[in-house]
Amino acid sequence: MSEPADRIPDLRADLIAAGLTVDALTELWGAEAADALHRGQRVPAERALARREPSALATLARLFVLGRPVARVDAEAALPSLGVEGAASLGLVALDGDTVRAAVDLRPYGFVDAAGPAEWWIVSDLGELALGHALPEDHVLGVGGASLTLSGLMLQQPVESALDLGTGCGIQAMHAARHARRVVATDISERALRLAALNLALNEIDGVELRLGSMFEPVAGERFDHIVSNPPFVITPRTEGVPAYEYRDGGMVGDGLVASFVSGCGDHLTPGGVAQLLGNWEYRGTGDGLLRVRDWVDASTAPLDAWVIERDVEDAVRYAETWIRDGGTRPGTPEFERLLDAWLADFETRDVRSVGFGYLLLRRTEDVPTLRRFERLHGSLGANEAGLGVHLGEALAAHDLQAALTDDELGRLRPVVSGDVTEERHLWPGADAPTAILLRQGGGFGRVVSADTGLAALVGASDGELSVAAIVAALAHLLEVDEDALRADLLPAVRALLVDGFLRA
Repeated sequence: MSEPADRIPDLRADLIAAGLTVDALTELWGAEAADALHRGQRVPAERALARREPSALATLARLFVLGRPVARVDAEAALPSLGVEGAASLGLVALDGDTVRAAVDLRPYGFVDAAGPAEWWIVSDLGELALGHALPEDHVLGVGGASLTLSGLMLQQPVESALDLGTGCGIQAMHAARHARRVVATDISERALRLAALNLALNEIDGVELRLGSMFEPVAGERFDHIVSNPPFVITPRTEGVPAYEYRDGGMVGDGLVASFVSGCGDHLTPGGVAQLLGNWEYRGTGDGLLRVRDWVDASTAPLDAWVIERDVEDAVRYAETWIRDGGTRPGTPEFERLLDAWLADFETRDVRSVGFGYLLLRRTEDVPTLRRFERLHGSLGANEAGLGVHLGEALAAHDLQAALTDDELGRLRPVVSGDVTEERHLWPGADAPTAILLRQGGGFGRVVSADTGLAALVGASDGELSVAAIVAALAHLLEVDEDALRADLLPAVRALLVDGFLRA
């Protein structure tokens, strides 16, 4: 008798035959309905399906993406190789007489990275929309906003080994397998590991080992070239009656889980190895949350370079509301108010006034760390997060390059201004000189740098032909200023522009 896993090739064959792809679903119900689904509204998609001729694609979309029951005869037709019984043996559906109901969410996921475009099928647990009630505590999340952010940030240079800590449905491990020869993926949830195993097999991804356990316990004594983690960092009250969702709650008080990760990850990195994760940090009293993160980095037993970017800050009330809703409890209900009270009481014990969210990049060094960057990039920056992994890799390389150069050596560089950089000049009406000069980056983090006349002229002259020293000398003569003073003023700015990608060496 065959094992259920032996039927995965049949499932793959049926999904291919039905044409279950991102583009096919968008065409099936239209772009507006697809956008509505991202907002948790499935009625537009259902109405669109009602106007379509029956097909295997429509049946699978209704069953697994919309979470609606379908007739058994239609499910059998849509899964000719696997069959409904086979789907049930894999835990994909539940049978109810002549009706088939989805037991999981199964949908296509497309992306582009340094290796090119690709598309997978991802199995996860049904969301609140399909369940019709709050999520169970062992819920396994699919590809959400945080997943997309981390995969977009992921460095993509080839490495020997990678660790995905808190793998969930396995999505980050699958991404890591595109640049790492060997991947270890861990989770505290046995169910998550089962779904991750299914996703790996369904998409024919090899080289990933799954291990059960918390934090770094499953990899004690091991080191990796690359660690990625979307950890269960959500700050949750350690109070009776407050749900502890495995996919987001690591069981520690406050932001202790992220602090533990930051201070301990260096022991599991090879020299030069990089850890990337998403995280929260508390703002307590009048203290600065980013300074708390700096303290965590300093507490590491291994020397770490650190680049931490805070993307948002929410006050304590909004933060609590966000995560209570995330668990499926609706505002305005007695349960919502009970949970909100528990959250605020927990924050009050630590004098938490707000919570920051952002990205952390940590690199093990053999010498004294040279990268210590803690910055706030709040709001919409107009940058494409799908390409930030490549940008971060280039920024690290540029940092290392300029950090190794003396000022004289930097002066001999012949930089080129990046093609995505534009210049804006603002003048008062009738004025001859600009009141503000802005250098704007189209890619990367979409940074805007305020420049004076000298820096703007240096960037404009950076065409790969002239050295920095030659440009500075020419500008000093043109502006009638002291060359040494101008050089001292511009070289630190050149270093920063190289790291941020405005200039390329």
